[in-house]
Amino acid sequence: MARTDEITNSQEIIDSRDVIARIEELQADRDNCVSGAPDGTETPDPEGWAENFPDEAAELAALESLAEEASGYAADWQHGEALIRDSYFKEYAEQLAEDCGMIQAGATWPNNCIDWDEAARQLQQDYTEVDFDGVAYWIR
Repeated sequence: MARTDEITNSQEIIDSRDVIARIEELQADRDNCVSGAPDGTETPDPEGWAENFPDEAAELAALESLAEEASGYAADWQHGEALIRDSYFKEYAEQLAEDCGMIQAGATWPNNCIDWDEAARQLQQDYTEVDFDGVAYWIR
């Protein structure tokens, strides 16, 4: 099975399906962690996993918290919703306007006249802010 990439709060856009897949992967790693007993038997040891893999344990906790909060605001969480980092939202708004054919790609006028900060603020009215380990993301 292919491993998914670590998901961090420094990413500009995160797909909810990637969050789900990474949570499942980390949970499986945790749940498959075992320790040996003197009699040769193995017992589940999720605490041992957290002690031996503290970065992965912290990532799992942050992702589970994000998923719990964000899934309540996104009807299509299971099928793919974009989480947009607050510091990237202005560029996201510009790209969305271009992708939707609202502006012409590469044109200087009127693109250079548009107040993209205001356009992003207005677009955010359709989104909900969620926290991902101390960083604001927007989801719809």
